[in-house]
Amino acid sequence: MAPRRPPARRPAPADHGLDLFDERPPPPRPRRPRQPPPDESPTEIIHLEDDYDYDEYDDYPENADEERAEPEYIEPPDDSEPVETRQRRKPVRWLVALVVLALIGGGAWYGIDAVFGYDDYEGGGESDVLIEINAGDSTGAIGQELAGAGVVASAKAFVKASEDNSKVLSLQPGYYVVKTKMSGAAAVAKLTQDGSRVGVLQVRAGTQLDDITQPDGTVTPGVFSLLSKASCAQLNGRSTCIPVEQLRDTAAKADLKALGAPDWAVPVISGSTDARRIEGLVAPGVYDVKPGWSAEELLGYVLKTSATRIQTAGLSGTSQFQGRTPYETLIVASLIEREGVKQDFENIGQVIYNRLAQNMRLQLDSTVNYLLDKPVVTTTDDDRNRPGPYNTYKIPGLPPTPISSPSPEAIEAAANPTQGTYVYFVKCEKNGLSCFASDLPEHEQNKTLARQRGAY
Repeated sequence: MAPRRPPARRPAPADHGLDLFDERPPPPRPRRPRQPPPDESPTEIIHLEDDYDYDEYDDYPENADEERAEPEYIEPPDDSEPVETRQRRKPVRWLVALVVLALIGGGAWYGIDAVFGYDDYEGGGESDVLIEINAGDSTGAIGQELAGAGVVASAKAFVKASEDNSKVLSLQPGYYVVKTKMSGAAAVAKLTQDGSRVGVLQVRAGTQLDDITQPDGTVTPGVFSLLSKASCAQLNGRSTCIPVEQLRDTAAKADLKALGAPDWAVPVISGSTDARRIEGLVAPGVYDVKPGWSAEELLGYVLKTSATRIQTAGLSGTSQFQGRTPYETLIVASLIEREGVKQDFENIGQVIYNRLAQNMRLQLDSTVNYLLDKPVVTTTDDDRNRPGPYNTYKIPGLPPTPISSPSPEAIEAAANPTQGTYVYFVKCEKNGLSCFASDLPEHEQNKTLARQRGAY
């Protein structure tokens, strides 16, 4: 007997939107293999699988309905809510769960922080140590620096102690003396008290390397004295000061290129053994030097930083005006700085360049007083008759080196002076302003006016 062929399944008719009027009963659902009990989750979707492959059969016998299995009725989930509603509520439940977890986690952290706190030392500390605060450091960054140096037990100890002290927010970049194993509160108090910051070197425009004695007998410190003072700190009973003479000796003998002097200046001054050879190469401004550095390290840091500042002011190896080298332009800038006020800088530059072009002696009192370490702009007959390379009353041309630290404004005036015929000037106002002249008779009138006004 031939095997019985399974009854063919007729393909499902296409949906024409009129199925409601079709009198035929709907096809029964095929039996599904027994599955594990469904998940009780109200949002699980039950997939129905068809055991038959309809593509194998082309015909649908008339008695197929008699042989079809009875449809299996599947109980819906015992839930009064529709599936769509339950599915919409699922994200809300997840959100609620996340909020609950966050609250539990936050409460746990608060409890841990309240119970265990943070590491902190007690007392004012043990041994001295230097720490550096950089520009833009936050309170947290300072705390990390202190913790890394062994000053505080944890950065949080410093941060917590800083909350009630607004002075921490105004700490300046630089070096500070503190102690190891300080409490957070002690570290805050130490950093914010006067005198904790060390290594501050401030050079004003017009400052020269050596000290200047004022007419009243007071002494204005020069760069060497200022740098020596900035090098000083007391660390565990030991002084870090570098004496002035040691700085002068280093300036006279050290390799200037290695120290960081500008390349365009080194060939001109490297042959000299006078400490004044670095005059003018220390730019005005504030420097943070580290107490404990050697004389070479101190001068090297200052000269390298100055070279960048001088270049930023507009003077580089390619700068040239009226055939003058960059180093000669720096000398002119130093003369301008010592001879007048900023309002007159460009006109003073005009006078200097016009005199050089006409082979006239500069006759500047500032150059004569440079070797005398005097700040006044007037000289006596004896002063003007002193021999020496800086006496521009006796020697034509520029002095061998700058005579001060020129400001960016003086460098700008030396590179871009006003144009005209001025060859004379004299201080004619008590506020320092000068009067300029193109010939000697006009200059003599200006001198008379200056005396009448009590300018000098």
